[in-house]
Amino acid sequence: MRWDNLRLATPGQDDPAVPLFARGAVTRTFDTPEFRGMTFYEIRARSIINKVPGASRVPFEYTINPYRGCSHRCVYCFARKTHEYLDMDAGADFDSKIVVKVNAAELARKELAAPRWGAHHIAMGTNVDCYQRAEGRYRLMRGILAALRDAANPFSILTKGTLILRDLDLLTEAAEVTDVSTDVSAGFVDTAMWRAVEAGTPHPRRRLETCATLNDNGIACGVLMAPILPYLTDSPAQLESTVKEIAESGATHIAPIVLHLRPGAREWWMEWLSREHPRLVPRYRELYGRGSYAPKAYQARVSGLVKELAERHGVGRAAPAAARRVPPRRPPAPAGPEQLRLL
Repeated sequence: MRWDNLRLATPGQDDPAVPLFARGAVTRTFDTPEFRGMTFYEIRARSIINKVPGASRVPFEYTINPYRGCSHRCVYCFARKTHEYLDMDAGADFDSKIVVKVNAAELARKELAAPRWGAHHIAMGTNVDCYQRAEGRYRLMRGILAALRDAANPFSILTKGTLILRDLDLLTEAAEVTDVSTDVSAGFVDTAMWRAVEAGTPHPRRRLETCATLNDNGIACGVLMAPILPYLTDSPAQLESTVKEIAESGATHIAPIVLHLRPGAREWWMEWLSREHPRLVPRYRELYGRGSYAPKAYQARVSGLVKELAERHGVGRAAPAAARRVPPRRPPAPAGPEQLRLL
């Protein structure tokens, strides 16, 4: 996946060799507490449905990413490296300089209607969060979801945000005509760890409440239990506490993933680790000395324990309400100012 779709299509200057920021992207800052210190680069992208490279270790072929960069500020985020393609750094720039594809909904509708498009499943939230803080202002997802609904195109959403509940009406309408699935990401429920490594996200328990509300309203929602942080959130007691709360949320399934440290994320994470937990640096160098992933034996041990805990606590036993047949048990609360800040 390259970055041609992040170049402005300026009439009379359609040279793909000219980089995005040299071609007049609209740059905005907002003097409000939730956006202070952030810069938004509004661009008109050339395309919005991305084909995933065949070598990628992901179970989907197509994605939509209306944003680049992410205000969630997750120290470990694997997508940090992608900001370097835009001549920005993978650290503070990734957290605070956000590319906004302002024509994302328009492109989605056009590309979904193309004769060559085969109604393939589209995954969203797989690179950066499509319900990050910027979405509260730009509202790109409503147009994208409406386009997917009108095309009856199957899709899935992964998010750490609670703002997805704003779009419950569109999710429900889409589920009437196509396959819709959602997942929230919550690797742990420890408040101190959340504040330390996911400072721009809602609390994990609010994400699990979002999971419960989606399932109550007939939108199948599971939990990506990720990342599990070696020596920080991987003790049996910590894993059980997290799995227990996931089960109580009514999650349809649970998928544990151990932290992986790709270039870009690795440097940012190790800098944080050396500052906050210096005693763990040698153990991380040993664990990740041969690459981006923890040893298979370690991953298997953690995944096996999570599977046992999920079975013990009954994850997936309660099926979500059928949105087409069963009225929701409780209506979702409207997104207020706090919810829009902590997406």
